[in-house]
Amino acid sequence: MSYHIYSFEKLEVYQLARKYKIDIKLTSRLFPKEERFELISQINRSSASISANLAEGSGRASNFDQAHFTNISYSTGLETIDHLNTALDMEYINEEKYTELRIKLDAILNKLNALYKFQINNKDNLKGKV
Repeated sequence: MSYHIYSFEKLEVYQLARKYKIDIKLTSRLFPKEERFELISQINRSSASISANLAEGSGRASNFDQAHFTNISYSTGLETIDHLNTALDMEYINEEKYTELRIKLDAILNKLNALYKFQINNKDNLKGKV
């Protein structure tokens, strides 16, 4: 069986974001059950949106449209920081786990920022290149 690898799947930032959402899912399983429909749901959705928006944006025709979705990915990364802060404040995660997850997320956010700048500054159509 063979399938096509899309350009976004080759991006390091996408690969990191894909792994990160799994880290968050595994971590949030340890949160209290009463958070199932609140913090657990919110942090899982925001972390999953990072990679999902990169994928969706890669199908857009113009570099500005792609950049828009990269910006949404960045924004949902920031939202994830807020959810991590809540998890730390509520003592659902310890300082060590928080630091580990923040360092990984900071790396993703830095790469998203660089990708966004590239997309905005590139005058050529990026369709199929991102």
